[in-house]
Amino acid sequence: MKHFAEIRSIALPAIVSNITTPILSLVDVAITGHIGDAVYIGAIALGGTVFNILYWLFNFLRMGTSGLTAQAYGAADRRRTNLILWRSLAVGLALGIAIIALGAPCGHFVLEFMDADDSTQALASHYFSICIYGAPAVMATYAFTGWFIGMQNSRAPMWVAIATNVVNIAVSASLVFGFGLKIEGVATGTTVAQWFGAIMAMLIILRKYSPERMPWRDILMRSGLVSFFKINSDIFLRTACLVAVTLWFTHAGAVKGVDILAANALLLQLFMLFSFFMDGFAFAGEALAGKYYGRGDSSALKTLIKSLMKTGVICALCFAVLYIVAGEQFLGLLAEDRDVLMVARRYMPWAVAVPLCGFAAFIWDGILIGLTRTRAMLIAMAAAMIIFFGMYFMLYGTMANDALWLSFCAYLATRGMAETILYRRFSKK
Repeated sequence: MKHFAEIRSIALPAIVSNITTPILSLVDVAITGHIGDAVYIGAIALGGTVFNILYWLFNFLRMGTSGLTAQAYGAADRRRTNLILWRSLAVGLALGIAIIALGAPCGHFVLEFMDADDSTQALASHYFSICIYGAPAVMATYAFTGWFIGMQNSRAPMWVAIATNVVNIAVSASLVFGFGLKIEGVATGTTVAQWFGAIMAMLIILRKYSPERMPWRDILMRSGLVSFFKINSDIFLRTACLVAVTLWFTHAGAVKGVDILAANALLLQLFMLFSFFMDGFAFAGEALAGKYYGRGDSSALKTLIKSLMKTGVICALCFAVLYIVAGEQFLGLLAEDRDVLMVARRYMPWAVAVPLCGFAAFIWDGILIGLTRTRAMLIAMAAAMIIFFGMYFMLYGTMANDALWLSFCAYLATRGMAETILYRRFSKK
């Protein structure tokens, strides 16, 4: 398969990086679980949810940076790659400072919305008030990661992610078990690890690429910032639609009872596992599609898309077969409640269908980010969101939880089909 070596060299480190990313919050939960009171676990879960939603919305910085950088790399325009790096970093740090400034009222609002008991909410607020100071580091890391991917280097973000998790484990465990700190020790460990990762990424860039310093008038040039924010605003709105679907999926399960909620949460872990792998190939699409587009090599771009789609089909089939053969055993590792597992088995066919419905959406997202055709991503996501909510409200009265899963599969399939149509229209022009 043509381009497979290039795809593999970017995708595999990205997959490793994706798998290590959830470990940061998992470590917090694991260490907190040994403090001795369930209220600490609940507080970490609440605080972690707030940050997940917040940072997820700002992930546009990584995506927008990767596409622009890949195109400049393909055009062999070193000055432009350097300019994108400093501009993305400046925007990221500004966003991080804004998050700190506005974090207290926003965090309080979200925590109130979660409607937890007073003791849990107080601890979650304390955790949030410490971790918020990692926001500039997280935003800077988004900028660095996007730039690395655009420069065809997914190994550097992988090593940064691994090092960040090691530091988080070491610092959090030392503060909690060595110095007797509780939730503040976990929060401090997370914040220190985030800053360590950002500094490590910066040092790798300075040592490996030696980027030329750019004057502020070029970094803050109005035309460049307008173009940068136009791309990123599309991605932000697209992510907001994605968050809306995800939150409603959880809400709809909760309304149907604790067993349905828990079963859906377990089955979504199968989707998350699949997404870790597909996101790796999406990263390859970002880097390589942007490179070929920047180079003006339309022939290589076409063969790349075919190779990525073939790879996506193979991955989807492999995961579907894996879930048919071993899906129930995997769920058994995640939970012991027999009632919940019985409900999860009832809806397992939907978890098998998800990879088959969703692989094209992941691949096209990566390609369109690389081509900076972010408006097409937004249109496709908006259409898919309308399909999701429309189908759910028409069918939930008769199909119950099956309506939720059918709507979710239709949402994924719509994204892939809409992006295919929009790309073909764009390529004809």
